[in-house]
Amino acid sequence: MSVTDKLAARLPLPGRLGERGERAPVVAVIRLHGVITPNPGPTARGALSLHTVETALTRAFAHDRLAAVVLEINSPGGSPTQSALIADRIIGLAKKKAHRGRPVPVLAFCEDVAASGGYWLACAADEIYAHPTSLVGSIGVISSGFGLTGLLERIGVERRVHAAGAHKVRLDPFSPQKAEDVEWLTGLQADLHEQFAAWVRERRGDRLNGSEEELFSGEVWTGAKARELGLVDEVGTLRDVISRRFPKAEISVAEPRRNLLSRLGIGSGANLSLGGSNPATGLLQVIEGLEQRAMWNRFGL
Repeated sequence: MSVTDKLAARLPLPGRLGERGERAPVVAVIRLHGVITPNPGPTARGALSLHTVETALTRAFAHDRLAAVVLEINSPGGSPTQSALIADRIIGLAKKKAHRGRPVPVLAFCEDVAASGGYWLACAADEIYAHPTSLVGSIGVISSGFGLTGLLERIGVERRVHAAGAHKVRLDPFSPQKAEDVEWLTGLQADLHEQFAAWVRERRGDRLNGSEEELFSGEVWTGAKARELGLVDEVGTLRDVISRRFPKAEISVAEPRRNLLSRLGIGSGANLSLGGSNPATGLLQVIEGLEQRAMWNRFGL
């Protein structure tokens, strides 16, 4: 038998592929776990930003047999801008898929917590699910920090700041707090809060079932209560919902890229330098890391 005959013998006969069954559809799962920030602190256990999730998002939506995209969310929130950028990217990729004639549903599953920016991400999905014990909501804005007035002087460090512009230096942690700075921050928070509320209204629409005063109070609810308020569509787990709706699907998991130190929960090598020769910068990096850890602690995690 010639080589050509051998190759021909191995090719499927007409109809053979159909008899064996078509290749299974794919459900792409994107794991969005961590604080949402462009600057992971030295004690952060994972961080999310558009930069870190871009590859995972594009890979998830690129499957040619895509049946659905799943957002597996476990985040206490973080940067409003990064939350919005990631959510916009998810919606953009879904629309691009639909324009090519292959629309796919995007489902979000809230794990331990999908609060604040974590819930912003969930709203990028067409449907939101949560476990009855998940913590969901926190539709509000928070700013936190420390007052370190006099600290550097006590350790023998002189800090020098030179600025042009009356409002260039606001809320400096090493200077006494000014009432006018707090007033400015309060106005900024109100603006961001309204943008957050508008996003939830846009994405959830008439599924919301509660007064705006209640929904946008910054409160956090269990998944069961969030279902009553219309913040989530159903109570359920990823495994149960996917096995029911896509019983023949293959699961493909995509995770944001993290370096080794970040996987170990100790942040990036740059942050471990604690600011190099600048003690003030190093101290602020440590504080930032502690604040990110505190974001999880607020939810008992």
